[in-house]
Amino acid sequence: MNVHNFSAVAMNGQEKSLEDYKGKVLLIVNTAGRCGFTYQYEDLQKLYDRYKDKGFVILGFPCNQFDHQEPDENEQIQANCLLNYGVNFPLFQKTNVRDENVHPLFDYLSQQKAFQGFNKFHPVAKILIPLLNEKHPEYLTDDHSIKWNFTKFLIDPNGEVIQRFECTTDPIDMEQDIEKLLETVTV
Repeated sequence: MNVHNFSAVAMNGQEKSLEDYKGKVLLIVNTAGRCGFTYQYEDLQKLYDRYKDKGFVILGFPCNQFDHQEPDENEQIQANCLLNYGVNFPLFQKTNVRDENVHPLFDYLSQQKAFQGFNKFHPVAKILIPLLNEKHPEYLTDDHSIKWNFTKFLIDPNGEVIQRFECTTDPIDMEQDIEKLLETVTV
């Protein structure tokens, strides 16, 4: 079992097998358009532009489970991502990434790599951590579930989950890990 065994509904409404990405380094991210971390779209796009010709793909999964920070319909989400951040990496339709209706892909991802905590020194963490403790302490009761928007999973060319980065890890800070995995890709 690995990431290539799953599929999800792309923005165009078609079921997309992740097996189509076999041999590529993937970064799977749950996103939201009205979050304190939404600025990460910009750096995700920079990483995608920099490495897409070397076998790197970002897969974005909008999610409205965290304080309703992605309330728009799929078409509007895609338009906002393109117009506001220039996003042209693959986006999928809105997806549940935790709790009882969790998409099987995110259930699998979160079970492969445990939550390691937030970077308490990240500027947005000073808002996020108190918010979670006050409004959503249930999000912090286990070691595996997705805790917030912009949780990122780095996947090797064989579909194995290599690393989990929480929302308090900015995309550019993952660049060395991505480059190291790309050394194993033959384009």
